[in-house]
Amino acid sequence: MKMNVLYKSVGISKQSFHQHLNREMSFLQEANQLLVLIIQIRADHPRMSSRQMYRLLAPTHMGRDRFEAFCFANGFKVSVKRAYHRTTNSWGVTRFENLLVNYEFTGVNQVWVSDITYYRIGEKFYYLTFILDLYSRFIVGHSASENLLTTDTTIPALRMALRRRKGFEKLIIHSDGGGQYYCKDWLRLTQKNQIKNSMCESVYENAHAERINGIIKNDYLVYYSPLNYNQLITMTLKAVMNYNYERPHQSLGNLSPDQYEKTLTLA
Repeated sequence: MKMNVLYKSVGISKQSFHQHLNREMSFLQEANQLLVLIIQIRADHPRMSSRQMYRLLAPTHMGRDRFEAFCFANGFKVSVKRAYHRTTNSWGVTRFENLLVNYEFTGVNQVWVSDITYYRIGEKFYYLTFILDLYSRFIVGHSASENLLTTDTTIPALRMALRRRKGFEKLIIHSDGGGQYYCKDWLRLTQKNQIKNSMCESVYENAHAERINGIIKNDYLVYYSPLNYNQLITMTLKAVMNYNYERPHQSLGNLSPDQYEKTLTLA
């Protein structure tokens, strides 16, 4: 009743208020993930303007002017060299404690790390999400999408991981704090499966997830040369399979992640 009085006093309906709130939440979710991608793009294209990045990224919930203002506010004018030092806390969004500080790993399904990156085909950007078991370096889940919506990025990747992995306890999933890792759909799925959410203090600190982004893109997809979105889906799966089952890792005794996990089951 009190809220109805408030809505009436400011001249808006309850429906309009909640529509506005949902739009702002969608903006915040997209903005924080865009920031991660902008950092990646600027590392690859140091002189690319904000307007050029806007055309390539084509954000769903942010117009051109707001996107440019967002870039400038975070130190991404072309004349400025990566002046970004804020964490996503500055946008007033949900953050989780970094649970990996002084954490001791003893096996698989204790910590998964995840990140979203971009892949460019012609003048179009697509988005790749990977979830990596930090102990075995096995990619347990992934997705390729045409947009940054949670339903097309992190959720499909996590659902794949949950189908693949069974019987885990006290699992932590660690991310860089992008909006797709704190939205209600993501939290509903992690809470349902009793997974604890963990986040970096800074978007620069998710090193293992960033490394897998680079391996799949630069060691596989660049050479596979997908020409469209459907080919990207197929070739991302091929890259993940080759990485998981064939690529040797020095840190795993020159075994592939799959081979290494099999040694754990035999021990």
